[in-house]
Amino acid sequence: MKKLTIVIASLVALSIATVAQARDQIKIVGSSTVFPYATVVAERFGGSGFKTPVIESTGTGGGAKLFCAGVGEQHPDITNASRAMKDKEKALCKKNGVNEIVEIVIGNDGITLAYSKDAKPVNFTKEHLYLALSAHTVVDGKLVPNIYKTWDQIDSSLPKQKISVMIPPGTSGTRDAWNSLVMKKGMTKEAKALYKAGFEAGNKKYKKPQKLYREDGAAIEVGENDSLIIQKLTQDKDMFGFFGFSYFLAAKDKLQAASIDGGQPSLKSIQDYSYAVARPLFFYVKKAHVGVIPGLHEFVKEFTTKKAIGKGGYLADIGLVPLDSKLYKTTRTNATKLVAMGN
Repeated sequence: MKKLTIVIASLVALSIATVAQARDQIKIVGSSTVFPYATVVAERFGGSGFKTPVIESTGTGGGAKLFCAGVGEQHPDITNASRAMKDKEKALCKKNGVNEIVEIVIGNDGITLAYSKDAKPVNFTKEHLYLALSAHTVVDGKLVPNIYKTWDQIDSSLPKQKISVMIPPGTSGTRDAWNSLVMKKGMTKEAKALYKAGFEAGNKKYKKPQKLYREDGAAIEVGENDSLIIQKLTQDKDMFGFFGFSYFLAAKDKLQAASIDGGQPSLKSIQDYSYAVARPLFFYVKKAHVGVIPGLHEFVKEFTTKKAIGKGGYLADIGLVPLDSKLYKTTRTNATKLVAMGN
């Protein structure tokens, strides 16, 4: 038994050592929202004596799957996320031997519902957006396929145009956040009661009805390429799409932001969370790779400096909304001391 333990320990050590032998660049996956921030940090980091990290925009969910697949050179060192890691993702990590994970909160973001500047300003409530995008509406006390074809059918104050909204794929953390902040909170009481009754009667799809979107062409699922969404919005003034605040800032000469519950996304409204769709942004570090992949800890520390994510930092210049001083202190401690989740 003792020999077996020694052999297993040797194999684990060998797998970690192989990382250093096979790869001398940091490998990062995950959120398309965090992608532009990570890219700027990576480019600066590449000029500091280390190789520029390789970053792939896979979406938050896709990144978590890759990150949690195991320890070793074939697996990423960091995954970016536009929402916190889910319990099922943590369980997958644990199952595959990824046991020490450092959670870093880098700042705040506001999911922006954008559309062409050529269109008139519009103010949605969360209920408007739920009714427009949900798979079902309530008619005569029953759930039926969504009946709304145009915005003004939901509320006469809304535009007399067809409902057309581009939404991220199911792997997107932005979509997860939208589900929680808009779809769940905007759901009508009648719909909640009917979904609950349906779930209790055995319909498992109704467990989390905020995830159920219509499939008749009004909610158009697109990939993780937020730049492509922006391009399509500039070509069709009747279309809406949502994505991170930094992408909106980069295209604000062509697009405008819809008001949600009377509020507009801004640095102030996102930081104080008065904007209805504000949320934190994260990245997760595989602690087992620190000290093995050249520059990994240095990159984590660079990403969390005040000159990067602080007020007036170079990431604030492209839309990252800084943390308050208390949260920043926690982030910096986690980064410098590599404090694993749960410790």
